[in-house]
Amino acid sequence: MVEAQGSSRPRRHVFFVSDHTGVTAEVVGQSLLARFDHVEFETATRPFVSTVARAREVVEEFSRLPEPPIVFSTLTDPEVRRLVADAAGLHLDLFEPYLARLEQALGQPAAPVVGAAHSIRDLSRYQARIDAIEFSLNTDDGSNVRRYAHAEVIIVGVSRVGKSPTCLYLAMNYGVKASNFPLVEEDLETDALPKALAPYREKLFGLTIDPKRLHELRTRRSPGTSYAALERCEFEVTRAERLFRRNSLPFLDTTNVSVEELASQVLVRANLERHR
Repeated sequence: MVEAQGSSRPRRHVFFVSDHTGVTAEVVGQSLLARFDHVEFETATRPFVSTVARAREVVEEFSRLPEPPIVFSTLTDPEVRRLVADAAGLHLDLFEPYLARLEQALGQPAAPVVGAAHSIRDLSRYQARIDAIEFSLNTDDGSNVRRYAHAEVIIVGVSRVGKSPTCLYLAMNYGVKASNFPLVEEDLETDALPKALAPYREKLFGLTIDPKRLHELRTRRSPGTSYAALERCEFEVTRAERLFRRNSLPFLDTTNVSVEELASQVLVRANLERHR
């Protein structure tokens, strides 16, 4: 393995190759790579590799690397799959371990359909996701509070704590109508819920963060301002957590948690239904 420049950790090139979007290969591949925290991975995604010509382009890219890469693939065409597999140092076909066993169990062959996992099979569920995304965008950052009656969850927290990404992930992946409300200075002067939120106590879910991490995030956005000052971050986080506790609101710390995990935890702890 090549040693990463300026680091004692070895580095490997990893490709996620798919004949469609590459989302499945990325998600599964990244989940597996996360188990190897002493290796530095340089990853790249190559979607829509659905022809022999496109496969040869990707293989040519492999040949320019100092050593053959690790490749996670979701490829349907046998010839395309063979070309990629023969060129990779380690080729992991993410369909292979399961399709033969499923065919045997179901008594019929799998259809060679590219992008089947991302096709629209249930139009009503697909529309529910689109509606949820639109709802989350229209009620982002405390806008259109009059629509909170239609929200399934309302994420509450100080600025830059991760409210908007969590809401959008809930909408895009689970079809959940999620709104978010920012706690501003006047909201933190009292332990009472803001008037806009008081009628929806059962829908509220708080997010918090380490003040030092919040200081870093705000400094990137507005360096040198009072908004980004560590003292202000410490004050806002302390008062927000106090508000959550005084009002018996569930809340999560976002400091070292990905948006995927945050959304999943909110989904479970708020007892939300998946619309997908």
